[in-house]
Amino acid sequence: MAACTGFPRPGKPALGQSSDHRPVVALTGGIASGKTRVADHLKHLGVGVVDTDLIAREVVEPGSPGLKALVDEFGPGLLTSSGNLDRSALRARMLSDSKVRAKLNELLHPLIEQAARQQLGKLRDKPYALLVVPLLVESGLFQDADRVVVVDVPEPVQINRLMARDGLSAEQAKRTLATQATRAQRLRVADDVLDNSGSVEDLLRQVEILHQQLIERFDPTDRSA
Repeated sequence: MAACTGFPRPGKPALGQSSDHRPVVALTGGIASGKTRVADHLKHLGVGVVDTDLIAREVVEPGSPGLKALVDEFGPGLLTSSGNLDRSALRARMLSDSKVRAKLNELLHPLIEQAARQQLGKLRDKPYALLVVPLLVESGLFQDADRVVVVDVPEPVQINRLMARDGLSAEQAKRTLATQATRAQRLRVADDVLDNSGSVEDLLRQVEILHQQLIERFDPTDRSA
């Protein structure tokens, strides 16, 4: 783990300074970097987890205001025959037109942020809460997180994992990476870095060390974890 410059939070109290909930650690990283594995292990260790990827799916469920907003903006062609969001069609449009991505973020990010903050407000019995935000850098959301953890992996490894996981060609994988913040941009906002270029065992060992460090930082009286 390496300490970096931290996330700029000028003039904003940290999320954990609110009386509503515990300190909040934002977890981010590029696609196929291993964020889910890290979050799952921290959950196993007893950390309360709020995942904005899951929330992003919830806010566009059939009948939701989010899905209605997308259909109003982009037309019914984004729906499957069963009335669900056609994610493949939406992904194709985003890759071909950056304006589609910008409009999508404008419509959905406020809904995602509101729901995430509501869920965080319910996590009051943990030393800290983990907020998984894959697009933390790109969205500019949650700049009031108490700490930022980045799961880091070299881009060639990301590409190989993405090809294996999603069945993409090398070119498709590179285009997907190009829509996200760069590795350097993510590292610039990190307070802590988890290196996922090695084995699963090595990653989980880093996670456990970081977890203990965070407990000691946020709740020095707790040595039970």
